[in-house]
Amino acid sequence: MKHFKTLSELHQFNGYPPPEHPMVSLLRCTQKCSFGSSEFTGDFYMIGLKKMKAGFIRYGRTKYDGDSGSMYFIKPRQVAEMRNLELEEDGFAIYIHEDYLSGHPLHSEIRKYPYFEYEANEALHLSPKEEQIIWALYRSIETEYNNNPDEYSKEIILGHVEGILRYSQRFYKRQFVNRSGLSGRIISRFTESLTKYVENGQLAKTGLPTVKFMAAELNLSASYLSDLLKQETGKTALEHIHIFLISEAKHLLNGPDTTVAEIAYSLGFDNPPYFSRLFKKEVGVSPNQYKKFSLN
Repeated sequence: MKHFKTLSELHQFNGYPPPEHPMVSLLRCTQKCSFGSSEFTGDFYMIGLKKMKAGFIRYGRTKYDGDSGSMYFIKPRQVAEMRNLELEEDGFAIYIHEDYLSGHPLHSEIRKYPYFEYEANEALHLSPKEEQIIWALYRSIETEYNNNPDEYSKEIILGHVEGILRYSQRFYKRQFVNRSGLSGRIISRFTESLTKYVENGQLAKTGLPTVKFMAAELNLSASYLSDLLKQETGKTALEHIHIFLISEAKHLLNGPDTTVAEIAYSLGFDNPPYFSRLFKKEVGVSPNQYKKFSLN
């Protein structure tokens, strides 16, 4: 697998002209795009807008064949592959070396945008008006990028990049709302998978189900699943798992012959005190108090 430590290496490998800046690269793509067909990683972030007609983009676990305006976000050292891309319209890619963010607030802020953890098939689909906003920000970056650099250049470029990131966060939330029907089906499948996990005895065998495991069962990334559930229900995937297990615990606590510790272990908790704290947080009383009340 090819790893690019610098943007110059990326450009040279793909036959592009050298980048204007060693830490930032802007690529415009009209219709057919030439990318290396092998898997690669790099020490940079990539923000791309591409309306694909043919070819595919892959990062994370899945391959994405696209036919609409989509934005893609790739973080440093994430495995990616872009092959035989043919676009319906103009597209762009912004590459930012992680070292370029050093000393700037975006160095830590960029990690707070969860869509860098999404899979390719969870790309951001833009409306025409949203595309215009993103293109306007890109052109502002392009104008500054092609000017003679001075002490303000980095701040201005990263300010516009941050604008793209914030708008993308807003547009993703809109996408979740517009896909509320899909969200409802995912919630149902999520609950079905949890039920199956419990009924098959997986709690005793492998312990508590993780968000990553549940997401994989639904062919989603963990971050996308949590964000979708948070938007739809106000609770993350982990909170939904906890609520489900607390519901199971309530049922088991109605039995007179089981201790709280036994119930905790049966539900996959290695630490009964942690189970008790979680139960009290969700229910308002401790498991022992709940058990006492339920038996009276």
